Amino acid sequence: MKKTMIYKKWGVIAAALLTVLAPSTMKAQDKVEVSMGADVVSGYIWRGQDLGGVSIQPSISIGKKGFSLTGWGSVGLESTDTKEFDLTLGYSTGGFNIALTDYWFNTDENKYFNYSAHSTKHVFETTIGYDFGPLALVWNTNIAGDDGVKANGDRAYSSYFEVSAPFKLGGTDCSAELGATPWENSFYGASGFAVTNIGFKVSKEIKITDSFSIPAFAKTTWNPCSEKAYFTFGVSF
Repeated sequence: MKKTMIYKKWGVIAAALLTVLAPSTMKAQDKVEVSMGADVVSGYIWRGQDLGGVSIQPSISIGKKGFSLTGWGSVGLESTDTKEFDLTLGYSTGGFNIALTDYWFNTDENKYFNYSAHSTKHVFETTIGYDFGPLALVWNTNIAGDDGVKANGDRAYSSYFEVSAPFKLGGTDCSAELGATPWENSFYGASGFAVTNIGFKVSKEIKITDSFSIPAFAKTTWNPCSEKAYFTFGVSF
């Protein structure tokens, strides 16, 4: 029965992907876009949480007509660092975007194809957001999987919302962000409403030769909920 459910799940994902990628006509404008890359970061800090030290984070994305399927991973240099593999199915039009993400953390006891409601280590999150240009808003909620429970035993439906704003400063691209979790959950370590992420990021192209440069960033992050602060640096390829 479990194998049948797994095959059905992957059948649905494959059908959704084929719906996105299969051309209804042979017109030239129906193009599939594929991109890939990797970041190397001095620390894996996510929404104000420390998930590991120096990490390599590759990604690949396939998109068409606003739909996209993205694979993203993170592997730390230390054996205790997070090893993660995420799949995100998303859609965007104009400034509006929605997505469903499957998070999975690779440890010896975690089996990827275990989707049992009470023992899976996958976490499924929905995202909805809108980018107004000078300001972007996003809301994320865990809807299934290994989300955890509240103190009273109820499912937490752990959520996180963020406001971010890009701007220019001293010839660099900058952004400021403020993120919080609205109610009690163990996923973000909060007993109620809590600000978990105050961030400031600076991005710049580092010139290597006259014809080659590497995108780089430096970021400061404060988490008032955990009373922690982080400074990270990263480069993209």
